[in-house]
Amino acid sequence: MKPNNAYIDCLNEMYGLRRFGIILGLNTIKTILKSLGNPHKTYKCIHVAGTNGKGSIASSLSSILVASGYKVGLFTSPHLVRFNERISVDNQPVSDASVIRSYKAVKQADYGKREPTFFEYSTAMALYEFGRQKVDWAVVETGMGGRLDATNAVTPAVAIISNISLEHQFYLGNTIAEITGEKGGIIKKQIPVVTGVKQKQAISVLEKIAQEKQAPLYRYRKDFRVRRQQHKKFNYYGIDHTWRQMTTGLLGNYQVDNTALILAACEILMKRGAKISLQTIRDGLEQNRWPGRLDVVSEKPLVILDGAHNLIAAKNLARFLSDNLSDRKLTIVTGILDDKPYETILNALLPGCTRAVLTRPKIDRAYAPETLLPAAKKIVKDTIVIPDVGDAVKHAVETSAPEDTICIAGSLYVVGEAKEFLETGDIQFSNMF
Repeated sequence: MKPNNAYIDCLNEMYGLRRFGIILGLNTIKTILKSLGNPHKTYKCIHVAGTNGKGSIASSLSSILVASGYKVGLFTSPHLVRFNERISVDNQPVSDASVIRSYKAVKQADYGKREPTFFEYSTAMALYEFGRQKVDWAVVETGMGGRLDATNAVTPAVAIISNISLEHQFYLGNTIAEITGEKGGIIKKQIPVVTGVKQKQAISVLEKIAQEKQAPLYRYRKDFRVRRQQHKKFNYYGIDHTWRQMTTGLLGNYQVDNTALILAACEILMKRGAKISLQTIRDGLEQNRWPGRLDVVSEKPLVILDGAHNLIAAKNLARFLSDNLSDRKLTIVTGILDDKPYETILNALLPGCTRAVLTRPKIDRAYAPETLLPAAKKIVKDTIVIPDVGDAVKHAVETSAPEDTICIAGSLYVVGEAKEFLETGDIQFSNMF
């Protein structure tokens, strides 16, 4: 079913807000939410920040709460194909009608001194829609940083800071300590915090903020830990519980580390009265899927979508491919945004590849593939440029054997365009999920 004109008009107006760029601060979002009746105060929240793993953690917690019988809102970004993916209720993207309704509600709200940015608008729409649908819980992923991110208008039952690396330095700071201070800004007075950060300077910053806020801080590998077992299972040794033979439906060895944070958060929620059982935790973890992250969309050839949008994610992806698919011919289809260190990302992704196809998503802040070409050719001689993502994916598939592997990575925008092409394009697979 094609979107109606009202829906398209809403999205066009929203995307037009991108001309305001990124403006960090809470005055505008708080003014909007107050004008809407502070919907975010009508349900409980979980707030997730960090460099990598935010979406996996947020979607897993949403799945666990849904499996536990709660009505759950989930706000994440960016979307891959459709805007609606950002705002889900019970793990289903909201309808076009809901997007129109929430857009109109925010448009009629008081903004204060300036127009809201695209992300502020999106955040307000999500928090409004969760209130309108009377969710019990909302799991909210930060957009950038934390302290001045629009999502920091919520007061959560538990906050999670997954990990820290250098990113968005123009906005967040040039050192791990400065960036940690921004992400640690989601810590609220006396609200428990779970974190997987491991750098000494990052830990020091979070400990200081938590102490000032009188917020209990639970650190991975100090207050809770995991031990990996055979067949992708692991044991969890937690704050108050030991849970054995756990597993997750998400691929990648690093997902076990993310799951440790999820389980610690569940322990805290249980202690605070949430009706979550070990069985619903198991069910939620196994049922959760997070599109565009080690997302297998075809078996013959094997086609994997993975955002791998920064250096850590690229290294995680490369490790997965090396550990699991080193016996196959591998084609990488990749494009990278211009705020990322493309040479180091290519150095992580390309070794072990048979060939590379360089492309560019339809966003103005992506590198031209010709810029990537010299660095890529140093690693993989069989490297070509196909600027359009759909054309690049089509070429990769049509020139691969059924037993080969194609990995589409480097940016969630590349993955989104590839996913849309694979779902709507004129391409045939022997076995597509």
